Amino acid sequence: MKASIATVSVGGTLDVKLEAIARAGFAAAEIFENDLLSSPLPARQIGAMMQGLGLDCAMLQPFRDYEGMPADQRDAALERMRRKFAVMDDLGTDLILLCSNCSPHSSGDRQQALDDLGLLGDLAASHGKRVSYEALAWGRHVFDHRDAWALVRDLDHPAVGLTLDSFHSLARGVPSASIGDVRADKLFIVQLADAPRLEMDYLNWSRHFRCMPGQGDFALDDYAAALCKIGYQGYWSLEIFNDRFRSTSAGQIARDGVRSLKALHERARIRLGEPAAMAPPIDPERFEFIEFAASHEEAEDFGRMFSALGFAPVARHRSKDVVRWQQGGINLVVNSEPEGLAHSFDMVHGGSVCAIGLAVEDQAAAMARSEALDVQKYEAVIAPDEWQIPSVRGVGGSLIYLVDSATSAQMWADEFPLLQKGASPRSDLVSIDHVAQTMHYEEFLSWLLYYTTLFDLSKTPQLEIADPMGIVYSQAVESRSRNVRFTLNGSLAANALSSRFVQNYFGAGVQHIAFATPDIFAAAGHARDAGLPMLEIGPNYYADIEARFALDPALVARMKSLNILYDRDGETEYFQFYSRAVAKRVFFEVVERRGYQAYGAANAQIRLTAQAAHRDPAEL
Repeated sequence: MKASIATVSVGGTLDVKLEAIARAGFAAAEIFENDLLSSPLPARQIGAMMQGLGLDCAMLQPFRDYEGMPADQRDAALERMRRKFAVMDDLGTDLILLCSNCSPHSSGDRQQALDDLGLLGDLAASHGKRVSYEALAWGRHVFDHRDAWALVRDLDHPAVGLTLDSFHSLARGVPSASIGDVRADKLFIVQLADAPRLEMDYLNWSRHFRCMPGQGDFALDDYAAALCKIGYQGYWSLEIFNDRFRSTSAGQIARDGVRSLKALHERARIRLGEPAAMAPPIDPERFEFIEFAASHEEAEDFGRMFSALGFAPVARHRSKDVVRWQQGGINLVVNSEPEGLAHSFDMVHGGSVCAIGLAVEDQAAAMARSEALDVQKYEAVIAPDEWQIPSVRGVGGSLIYLVDSATSAQMWADEFPLLQKGASPRSDLVSIDHVAQTMHYEEFLSWLLYYTTLFDLSKTPQLEIADPMGIVYSQAVESRSRNVRFTLNGSLAANALSSRFVQNYFGAGVQHIAFATPDIFAAAGHARDAGLPMLEIGPNYYADIEARFALDPALVARMKSLNILYDRDGETEYFQFYSRAVAKRVFFEVVERRGYQAYGAANAQIRLTAQAAHRDPAEL
């Protein structure tokens, strides 16, 4: 696969864009005309810069409103094109994009369109150039790539070919199977973009909501497989118009672009029965542990919360100031070492989650996958007798450890041999249900891509949740077994709880952890009696759910006494309660699922409002 990206896809000035694109590993870039026109650098210098960076200029784009125009306007457009050819010489490209006409002055006469494209092809050929014709989803007469292909096919001019753009095709529901009718030698370039499914006009949808392959809802795997099937060997070029991308690091967006194309191409190859070019996505078996960075004082705060939830400190590390807390299949590790990554993490963020351990079947394959996708790995300095557990960087600079599931029991025995005396864990909580991570809104799609390309995790539909101070966007990613689930959250509202977490925490990170229980009432009762500071839920909520779900008043009374929230989906039920936050950073949830597989989104506003009641007056 030859990877390219249009400069409109990333933010910054043209020189900054090109440097980021080259560093990310793209082979080429499309020069978007507005970027060129606004640059203080002459086209020849830009072309020289691209050459110095090792970038080909895949194409200059776009050229608009040509075919089907009145003769005088058509001739003026041909003159404009002659001038573009000189610019293309400076940039070092022979290809220009021609968009299907949107002008109300254009004719829908097919023969005129063929004649005009023929004239343009002759002109391009005389200058050693090529024209690639694209059907815009909002084109006046040509808005379907099948119609654009029919014109290119019937004209059969060596200098006129086809551009396929996944957004224009999939937004209109054009079947990807129709790509099978296109001759690969006449397909000059392919532009790729994903998008969420929205009910809005094509132009605004395209200009503001495109995203990287895998971040949206389009069936891009089928589209990519169809391209591979016809033997297309040209550039796979990203063309992304997205408001949030323009305000995000150009380097991050460019790296995301390469990652998304590699993963898309790999899925397409596999769909066609071809051998895989990289290790398969990592299928995590379970959460092996959650590690907290904490000073000794913060460790005591977490310890009080853990004890109230039924955990007990069962062992200490062989040589470090690290304690293992346990209950059921849950391991919580509190790291109070005076140096190292956990200490640095605590200095920046305060007591918080600095690492997550995921049990995997094949560590080597997992690390090979991360390397192929340019995910940064972390190598800690360890003592000779300590286990070297491979890890990669995760949200907010935290780590994800990839623990060998077959030897995890031995790992715990070797690393934490100093058994603690005292209270035993309760049996209320059995596993980690999900981990909720909060991030800057602009980073949301990057982390979604991270999880769905590196891991074998599927994404749920994005939700908009009403915070008392704004809207929070939330989306979950889940393993096939659902033993590993993350929820990702971000908001544009400066005073929303998620935004205040990011501000006060100095970055993205784990905001809460949900534990699973087989008996929510026993778990809540024991936690309350043990002194867990619980989130208080107002009485109006319980009056509503009793009426809305026709619940037994006695059941509702029990829930009210324990601050338990409730949701139902068909015959399945969900019960949940929350702790208060430790130092206004990390809080805990306990859930009981009775066949229910969502996350209680209907209760999110109730929870957020209850948490808002505990804001400091200075935050108001």
